[in-house]
Amino acid sequence: MNNISPNPAAAVITAARALLGDRLTTNDAIRQQHSRGEDTTTPTMPDAVAFVETTAEVSELLKLCNQHGVAVTPFGAGTSLEGHVNPVRAGISLDLSRMTAILEVNSEDMDGLIEPGVTRQQLNEYLRDQGLFFPVDPGSVCTIGGMCATRASGTAAVRYGTIRENVLGLEVVLADGRVINTGGRTRKAANGYDLTRLFIGSEGTLGVITKIRLRLHGIPEAVSAAVCQFPSLEAAVNSVITTMQLGIPVARIELLDEVQMAACIAYSKLEGYEPVPTLFLEFHGTDAGVAEQAESVQAITAEHGGSGFAWARDAETRNKLWKARHDAYWACLAAQPGSRGIATDVRSRGWRKRCSARSRTSRNPG
Repeated sequence: MNNISPNPAAAVITAARALLGDRLTTNDAIRQQHSRGEDTTTPTMPDAVAFVETTAEVSELLKLCNQHGVAVTPFGAGTSLEGHVNPVRAGISLDLSRMTAILEVNSEDMDGLIEPGVTRQQLNEYLRDQGLFFPVDPGSVCTIGGMCATRASGTAAVRYGTIRENVLGLEVVLADGRVINTGGRTRKAANGYDLTRLFIGSEGTLGVITKIRLRLHGIPEAVSAAVCQFPSLEAAVNSVITTMQLGIPVARIELLDEVQMAACIAYSKLEGYEPVPTLFLEFHGTDAGVAEQAESVQAITAEHGGSGFAWARDAETRNKLWKARHDAYWACLAAQPGSRGIATDVRSRGWRKRCSARSRTSRNPG
């Protein structure tokens, strides 16, 4: 039975300060920073913020909070658009952003082990010299631990999958402080429950992720980006359906409707484009393969009324294009000064029936 004190938060703070020293803080400014992410929910101040650096510290802190009945809310980079890091019951905001070690990279097997505070950008910078990269790209500087907790997807999901398909295993600290390991380096297994997938997308409610075993990918020989504009949203969607049905291995496909495109043109200074439904695409492979993929998609889009199909291999053009897509949220806010954004992340198989819907915004986890 839990031994809950008359002032449980104060008891936890006292004990946690003995464990963490000045990495346990009740500073108002830091608590305010951890009161919400980038979402529209009403901020809730935690009683304290704990900056942990090891699994052992996470375990001890969760034991303390469990013993005293104090809520714990994991916190990564704070970029959540959907309220995941808001400590609605106050308690302890558990900041994992200092757990940034890249513990293993197995180049031959294309997997690696990292701590949850590592960002996608940091990991890819580390991997570049080894000819590897991590493809899940939600479009913000978020931690990979947060991406796991929110089951992030992103612009490359069409080829490489979401975070769910790119995590082989996890180390997780449960609410009572017990540490468990799920999955592993084995690519094929049919024994027991798939606990890894249970924790992916659990948003911190089932445990705190402290290590992540990732699937890595080889950097493609050639990369090409393309843009095509359409007279209607239906024509753009039908082009994508045909492309997928023919099995053309497009690496990224993103759809922007006319309203979103107008906002991106204004915010990101995209010259030469019209505010009409638009597809952003990217192709990965060999030089010959990339050219063949782009030519095939160009022919498909032309059949559906697409125009202005332009593709480029130079990194500067590609980066400008995808930065505009990643900045879509900020472009929307700029288009409506004084407004706040409400992000949604809806997947549907009924594309044809919903072709008049607004373009989706990928989840941006904390």
